[in-house]
Amino acid sequence: MKSTILTLGFALLTLASCSKDDETAPIAGTPASTGAIKQPEVGGANQPNQVYLDLSTETSTPVNRASWDFGFSSGADFRVAINGAVKMAVKQLATTDMSITQTSDASVAVGAGTNPASNGYCDNPTGILVGAGAGIGTAIAEVSANDADNKVYLVNLGFAVSTTTPNVGSVSIDGDARGWKKVRFLRNGNGYKIQYADLDSATFTEKTISKDAEFNFTFFSMASGTTVAVEPQKTKWDVCFTTFTNYLNAGTEVTYGYSDFITTNMKGGTKAYQVLTSEFTYDAFTKSKIVEANFTTSATDQRIIGSNWRNGGGPSTLPSVKTDRFYVVKDVAGNYYKIKFLAMTNDAGVRGNPTIQYAILN
Repeated sequence: MKSTILTLGFALLTLASCSKDDETAPIAGTPASTGAIKQPEVGGANQPNQVYLDLSTETSTPVNRASWDFGFSSGADFRVAINGAVKMAVKQLATTDMSITQTSDASVAVGAGTNPASNGYCDNPTGILVGAGAGIGTAIAEVSANDADNKVYLVNLGFAVSTTTPNVGSVSIDGDARGWKKVRFLRNGNGYKIQYADLDSATFTEKTISKDAEFNFTFFSMASGTTVAVEPQKTKWDVCFTTFTNYLNAGTEVTYGYSDFITTNMKGGTKAYQVLTSEFTYDAFTKSKIVEANFTTSATDQRIIGSNWRNGGGPSTLPSVKTDRFYVVKDVAGNYYKIKFLAMTNDAGVRGNPTIQYAILN
């Protein structure tokens, strides 16, 4: 058995070393990929990267998950998402005055014991932006055209990427706390303004942010004071490997941080559903077996793959891939693929090294 695993590892390494498609732009008009074995560059047990994968071009885009704070929606609504990959949380305050000193609040944080989903301090993990708060939609209310309606937010910036090396098979996700800010969002024509400052500052920095219809969001970093490149164009990615703030049912629904999580590009049009091997084997699954109605849930929930592809492990067991399932993905161009997961670690057992295999269905 061990020799079989080593053989697979060498084969995958050879495939990875023979291709640099991840670093090159696709040529316009090229046919959709018939499939590939890919090893997204999540970055190991600290999982520093969010990795956006376009199945049809085999293009993989890794981005440091702590490189951004807010995503400004390019849709018709004026919605702002927070960075759940670093466990950000926000709380709306009663004031519109950015000059007032604020204090941190330990309850504004991701964690099963401190932050019920109903607090509305984190974005709804389905990816649906529209909602009235209390855990529905974005944690930040829709930015109003009436400036007087746009309150100041207390912002917990979450955690930097950890640099601690964990035990083999474990992860170390959270580094140093990134601190706190007070932030206010306004409209600027068909775009946005952001005002931000330290909690005790009487003055603030203001920046303008434009919508870009080519992207789901325009991303902004307060550390650099600029917009930053994160997601590829909304028609040029299908799945994202990331750490993630999810909701977890622990008697009541609470916020909880996940590693080894996969979202689909729901806003761009990617859809997916899960197939158990007790119904069809991966090899035997063909396009004729697709059930279009099974894609319905993924139109309003980006978590169809989520953490469902893996076992979490326990006190005496290491995490592992679930081999009893695979996924059908309809990409943004209308191509159908089947995807299965081959590994979540490298040959040394280090997490944050997933391997997937996919093939086009035609």
